[in-house]
Formats: sequence, structure tokens, C-alpha cells
Amino acid sequence: MTITHTIVFRPSGRGKAQCAPNPDYPNGIAIVVAEHEPSCKVDIPYPAPECGLFLITCNICSLKIGITAAGRPDDPISVVLPCAEAKAQA
Repeated sequence: MTITHTIVFRPSGRGKAQCAPNPDYPNGIAIVVAEHEPSCKVDIPYPAPECGLFLITCNICSLKIGITAAGRPDDPISVVLPCAEAKAQA
């Protein structure tokens, strides 16, 4: 199994969320940054331990993205990213 993405959580220093979660997403939210192929789907640790930022780095093309989270039920569960490696080869 190849690890294609590195995920690091950086706490914001605020601690736990201070407002209620969005009731429309009781089981997390799937974020789509790339709507077209090629792309990569990355599962995010759910829920976050507290308010902060998930830094996601592709170990193949070095694409980096930050996704915020708050340690609530409406935290992100996954993100679909554009594939920078495939775009470079096109």
C-alpha cells in the first residue's frame, strides 16, 4: 500500500468549538475541490480533536491544501483534490 497523502492536524489554540454544528451534516461533510478528472479522494480523520486545520500534502505531486475543522459532527470527512501530477503530464 502506497501512502499518497500526508495529513497533519494543527490546533488553532481555541480548543473545542464554541458554536453548534450545522444540523445538515450530522455525519460530516465531503468537500469537493476538484470537480473534474483526474482527481484524488483523501479521507480525513474524523472528527478533529478540536478547532484547527488539517494540512494535506500529496506525496506524489506536492500539492498542498488546508482544510479547517472544529471537532464537531459537521467536520470534513474527505476532500477531492485535483491531480497536479496528471495535469503536468498533459
